[in-house]
Amino acid sequence: MAQRLSRVAVVDEDRCKPNKCRQECKRNCPVVKIGKHCIEVGPKSKSALISEELCIGCGICVKKCPFGAITIINLPKDLDKDTTHRFGQNSFKLHSIPPAPPPPRPFFFSWQNPPDWHEIIAYFHGSELQNYFKRMVEDNLKVCFLITRVSPVFTVHERSTYSFSHQSASHLVVLPFRQTIMKPQVEIIHKRVSCRTTTVGQLLDRKDERGMKDQLCNELQLNEIIDREVAKLSGGELQRVGVTAAALQSAETYMFDEPSSYLDVRQRLNAARVIKSLLTTNSYVIVVEHDLSVLDYMSDYVCGLYGKPGAYGVVTLPFSVREGVNIFLAGFIPTENLRFRDESLTFKIADAQEDAEIKTYQQYKYPTMSKTIGKTTFIRMLAGVEKPDTVDGLDIEVPEFYVSYKPQKNVLTCQGTVRQFLHEKIRNSYTHPQFVSDVMKPLKMEQLMDQEVQHLSCGQQQRVAICICIGKPADIYLIDEPSASLDSEQRIVVSKVIKRFILHAKKTAFIVEHDFIMATYLADKIIVYEGQPAIDCTASSPQSLLSGMNKFLSHLDITFRRDPTNSRPRINKLGSAKDREQKSVGSYYYL
Repeated sequence: MAQRLSRVAVVDEDRCKPNKCRQECKRNCPVVKIGKHCIEVGPKSKSALISEELCIGCGICVKKCPFGAITIINLPKDLDKDTTHRFGQNSFKLHSIPPAPPPPRPFFFSWQNPPDWHEIIAYFHGSELQNYFKRMVEDNLKVCFLITRVSPVFTVHERSTYSFSHQSASHLVVLPFRQTIMKPQVEIIHKRVSCRTTTVGQLLDRKDERGMKDQLCNELQLNEIIDREVAKLSGGELQRVGVTAAALQSAETYMFDEPSSYLDVRQRLNAARVIKSLLTTNSYVIVVEHDLSVLDYMSDYVCGLYGKPGAYGVVTLPFSVREGVNIFLAGFIPTENLRFRDESLTFKIADAQEDAEIKTYQQYKYPTMSKTIGKTTFIRMLAGVEKPDTVDGLDIEVPEFYVSYKPQKNVLTCQGTVRQFLHEKIRNSYTHPQFVSDVMKPLKMEQLMDQEVQHLSCGQQQRVAICICIGKPADIYLIDEPSASLDSEQRIVVSKVIKRFILHAKKTAFIVEHDFIMATYLADKIIVYEGQPAIDCTASSPQSLLSGMNKFLSHLDITFRRDPTNSRPRINKLGSAKDREQKSVGSYYYL
């Protein structure tokens, strides 16, 4: 059974370099000084080993480590009895487990001596998990597993379907078992299919066990690319193909890891409807999602997961979807009287400013331009990377402004550390006290400073790219999809960082964003695109948040209301009383 530990000691093996330091952690540990082996570092050790039983939690090793590789956390005493998952000594551990189907086989109780299935089933006797594990052992459970990337919110649907929230989900490795159908993240799929000539239609024909190919292709708008090779699809197209391929198969358990990435708002809602349609009295649907609006829309129940990234996580009991998301944003669990974040996350209504007030900031003007574009091409045209179409054979001259541009896909080519990269790109900004407090600290850049740029995860690269973009002196900031690869909490933090910087510096920013909550939090003005993307699409002139969102949502036939607790936008269930009421008065976006 789980050992009763009063604290957790975590050593980051990527940052711990015992051969490049003087082993300050061991030399300064008071327990080592009295002759006990609290910290051990051998001559050929790849990282230090810390005994959690001997550790007294003084934190001296944390302060003395030159690479910031050690984390010591004192835990509540009653947590240890619920330890269910750990990868090894000084590594991430999970407390408790969601009360519906968990990841297929975590290592329970002790990483040194994992139990067999009989012990696991006996341990969960009398709970929903007992029957679930019995079906797994008897090979009587087929799982269809779509996984795009690690993400933080684990939603729970009716009849044993759910999801959860945590930045450290990358440590929760799901091990496939017999009859598991797995769809990896979009970037991995790109690599796997880059040399293949399989078309979308051929792939879906092989996966169609439910005879619903034509219906799902219509719902997820795949008919236009049905004859294209999978290797030549964009990220959004691959995502829709992946969701469709998973939904076409017949299984008792469906797992979707961040199915909204790379999709626009309309496509996200269509994917959510397809996923909800898989739920039956005999099926499980597990969804991991960053976009809180989509999460709210498709979920019935939510299990929260709090803790410290890379160190430990704790799973809460299920909450209703509204209560669960609000608890996550508030950072406080009332049922446990526990605060896991120092401050709550709320949403202010950006449309409070009048048009006249916003116009006073206008200092620059672009000429009338035309081009067959999407949102990313529009941003590239403003940045001067793309040129507008000619008019009557004449080139349109775009004024030259001081522009800082963060592209959609971050290609960070630096071969050194993040510190060296920042020194090269924004030498004057990244050491300025105001920039450090307003940008560097909220984005937690200090934790990345000594890491190699090429070894950063997608989310870490995104934070570095945003930091560099707003760290450059410019008149106009062009930021394409700042939410990509970030978890829910990081998205809110990034939104606050960008908005505070732009308003305080009195600059202008064009931002392309699909996350509805992030977009509405950031926006003073909105440009609505109408028509068929990349074929016949017209961009409107900038308009107020209220009128722009009303126009946009009317095309999607959905309505939003505001949560009274924190003012976050929530999608009304289609056909609900609130949905019908708002549509009857033309109020698709309710302030």
